Amino acid sequence: MALGLFSRRVSDLCLGKPALRALPASSSLREAILALRTAGEPHLSVWSCDHRIDSVKPQSDASSCRCVGKVCMVDIICYLCREENLQRPGDAHNTPLKDILPKSSSSIVRHIEPSSSLLEAIDLILQGAQNLVVPIPNKANTRRKYHGKPQQSATTHHRNGLEFCWLTQEDVIRFLLNSIAAFSPLPALSIAALGLISSDFSAVHYDSPAASALTQISLSLARQTSVAVTYAEGALIGEISPFTLACCDESVAAAIATLSCGDLMAYIDCGGPPEDLIQAVEARLRERNLVGLLETFSLESSSSAPSMSSGGSCYSSSSDEESMGSPKESLARASWYGRSSSYSARMARRSEAIVCHPKSSLVAVMIQAIAHRVNYVWVIEEEEDCSLVGIVTFSGMLQAFREQLELRDDDDGLGEM
Repeated sequence: MALGLFSRRVSDLCLGKPALRALPASSSLREAILALRTAGEPHLSVWSCDHRIDSVKPQSDASSCRCVGKVCMVDIICYLCREENLQRPGDAHNTPLKDILPKSSSSIVRHIEPSSSLLEAIDLILQGAQNLVVPIPNKANTRRKYHGKPQQSATTHHRNGLEFCWLTQEDVIRFLLNSIAAFSPLPALSIAALGLISSDFSAVHYDSPAASALTQISLSLARQTSVAVTYAEGALIGEISPFTLACCDESVAAAIATLSCGDLMAYIDCGGPPEDLIQAVEARLRERNLVGLLETFSLESSSSAPSMSSGGSCYSSSSDEESMGSPKESLARASWYGRSSSYSARMARRSEAIVCHPKSSLVAVMIQAIAHRVNYVWVIEEEEDCSLVGIVTFSGMLQAFREQLELRDDDDGLGEM
């Protein structure tokens, strides 16, 4: 039965997926910021062609236009935090997207045919793909052409009526979870027994300058993980999550440039930045004579307060929320890491870390990650010191399923002999 699941077509996972909103690689950062604000999505696809032109004058075929990457607010924030851009943020906003896309974009976003098998999709993910671009038929294009009205939205479409969606690691994990019984006994085994706990993760100290974490933030974005924030003897206090940052606006660059990692967690957490941190950021921008960034920050902070979710506990949530205090107070609340709840994929803007234990089963961790809409779960010791052990990722889980399939193929081969 498991083999049958792996042979399912990729198109089966695309049912109900929305068409991609597209940005041309020639778009400026300013245009990308506006598109991200209005799209209601954390990431937008970046294409080698301009669909604002294609909607009126289509290209000859779909192959002449390719998705070359994806962009989110974290990419923009990290770029604006470069020292040269802190001095002249206005010029930085005119930078074309193609100049800030990572060199690994071609491997992070991969095109795949709808007829490809789920196994092929998993192999691409294990090779480093985060988003698989799949063509889908779009009858709406025909209706728009019939009425003679050019398409106004920036969805990816071609003269042959195709639009595109993309599949993520989460989509594949969800699909496998729906048929988890077919993989017995794998789901019931602990993540420790399966060797899924990785020690390859990014971590920063609570009191370290947030600017020193920029490299780790970029790396965690590329790995679809997060940056652990630790305190005494490696105790996990919280995290600086690229997903959380992706829900913020570009003014967070000023906070990263001036605050500590601990203060940054509070700044992007629960209900909007505290007034004292806003004042601290403004004062430090003045001290460094970052006039342009100060003007941008003051405008953003006064015009709109971020609508963050309430609550601020360090760890995975239950409906009971506690305010995040000092590191020592955080460590004293051992009950925090024993709770679990979910938060919205689009509205989650907090610094709490989603955690499990080495003895947690694979299926329990899968459910926990999906419920919280993250691609990873932190692993901590079961003692009350909150010591960080490692991290479990979706890609690691997919590797475990892939290896079990190979073992079953070997067993079947021996049986036939």
